[in-house]
Amino acid sequence: MTRSAPQSIEDYLHALRSALAGADPALIQDALYDAEDHLRAEAAANPGKSEAELLEHITPTYGSPEEVAAAYRATEARVEAALQPPAPRRVESPNLVRRFFAVYLDPRAYVSLFFMVLSLVTGIFYFTFAVTGLSLSLGLAILIIGLPVFLGFVGITRVLSLAEGRLLEAVSGERMPRRPVHPGAPATFVARIGEMLKDARTWSTILYMLLMLPLGIVYFTIAVTGLALGVSFVLAPVVRAGQGLGLWLPWRDEESIVFDPAWLDTPFGWFLCVIFGVVILTTLLHLARGLVSVHARTAKTLLVAQGG
Repeated sequence: MTRSAPQSIEDYLHALRSALAGADPALIQDALYDAEDHLRAEAAANPGKSEAELLEHITPTYGSPEEVAAAYRATEARVEAALQPPAPRRVESPNLVRRFFAVYLDPRAYVSLFFMVLSLVTGIFYFTFAVTGLSLSLGLAILIIGLPVFLGFVGITRVLSLAEGRLLEAVSGERMPRRPVHPGAPATFVARIGEMLKDARTWSTILYMLLMLPLGIVYFTIAVTGLALGVSFVLAPVVRAGQGLGLWLPWRDEESIVFDPAWLDTPFGWFLCVIFGVVILTTLLHLARGLVSVHARTAKTLLVAQGG
């Protein structure tokens, strides 16, 4: 059965959304933004034409919704293959020890750990911005200036969410949008405010920013504690051995390192400390990679317009 040609820009976008059903929500958002931006620009440049006439004129060159959807799917596959970083050497051996330590070959494990440390800074910034913006918007709501303040606040949150998405994609590999959600057809100032209030993504983006502070504290604590413990266990025997050899070290005072129980202050105990420290650091890399992967998928749910 042949589908009828779209008679309006909204019909075209609805058909494009249907043609992209099942695709990544970030891809759908990008495709809908590009299509709507192009069609709205053409409509503004040809005010004398109806939307049906405009689409009849544009479709042969720009493509039907089905053709555009197919092009985006094909381009996405090529771009994803081109941007895919070299895969870490996978250890398929049944040896669990080798598979456990293979995390050191994965660059994303180190980037994820850095993201966990950085998340405290971004969490403080996002939380402060969200609380300040909400407070100003609500406090000035009774004044005419409250509306533009809220509009600017929401606009900046969407820009920040787009930047956060690009950061998460670089860190975790989770596909995030390269375009914002299109504002749609020209509308009055009050109508634009109403659309933002009704848009669930407005509130989910603000929720994400508020959640980033407690999450950032948790991530930072896990990362710093794990690094401190792991490095301490690995270096403590080295420092103790250096003291025994009379080498100059910042920690020449033998009481600066206390082994409890005392049998750990033996060559065998030092060996166990090093092994334990390496296990802590390796586990931390696994944990960082897993946490950031879950975080990216959760952020995608909150920051990306689901279904376009």
